[in-house]
Amino acid sequence: MPDRQPPEMAQVASETGAKKVHRTWDRVLVSSFLGGAYIAFGALVAITVSSGLDPDTWGTLPTLFMGAAFTLGLVLVLIAGSDLATGNMLLVPLGAMQGRLGAGDVAKNLTLVLLGNLLGALFVAYFLAVQTGVIGAPGASGGAGLTHERLAQIAEAKGLHESPWQVFLRGVGCNWLVCLAVWMSLAATSVSGKVLAIFFPIMAFVAMGFDHVVANMFFLPAAIFAGVPDLGWGDVGVNWLMAGLGNLVGAVVFVATSYWYLFLRDEPAEQPSRTPTGGEAAERA
Repeated sequence: MPDRQPPEMAQVASETGAKKVHRTWDRVLVSSFLGGAYIAFGALVAITVSSGLDPDTWGTLPTLFMGAAFTLGLVLVLIAGSDLATGNMLLVPLGAMQGRLGAGDVAKNLTLVLLGNLLGALFVAYFLAVQTGVIGAPGASGGAGLTHERLAQIAEAKGLHESPWQVFLRGVGCNWLVCLAVWMSLAATSVSGKVLAIFFPIMAFVAMGFDHVVANMFFLPAAIFAGVPDLGWGDVGVNWLMAGLGNLVGAVVFVATSYWYLFLRDEPAEQPSRTPTGGEAAERA
């Protein structure tokens, strides 16, 4: 089967956004719990592979390794199937722009998905990252100590050293790239093609240090659970708020609106599919 062209991708994205809304709340919550957990898995492996690399020797290459590893998260979301708030920030508003959904549908879906993503990320952070000892306690030796140091570096940078304005702008850049990964994955009709489409934009946003609200739902709580000093829940809340707003702007303004204008503005609105969808493949982000 040949790959889809951009006008076909736009139609698939709009229809997928409509389908995401017309599901029962429990399906959305379970799907988004999985999405948050999958992104947390990507973040945890990214910490692991980039820990212990001395910047004096490696320079900025650890961020490249981290970005390459983090792509696991979106590959799991798109191929295994789940809901991720940052992807829904593209798909659901795009469905609304074509007249398939209302503003209330968009707000309700994004709120529920963010909640599910948070629960999934917190579960992995507490039980599978900290309680397992993969991320060690302060002063731990060996690999656990190295992962603690790496997590502390990331969390302190995001929660303490970036200003709210910087977090917002990094959120914009992040989700512009994440949504391009989701968008390009719609072009591919094979698993290998989807993985290749996902890899480079995700690797790039992590390597550049941009802020992804769901990834930060893992990094920052995991740091608090692991005993990283000076970081508080107030810092975490500000980061989540500004990163989430930036992610929303990056998705809606720079991807959804742009491709709606290019490919859907003159297309007639169709009735959305109301079939519950727990099993789309690349179209679920």
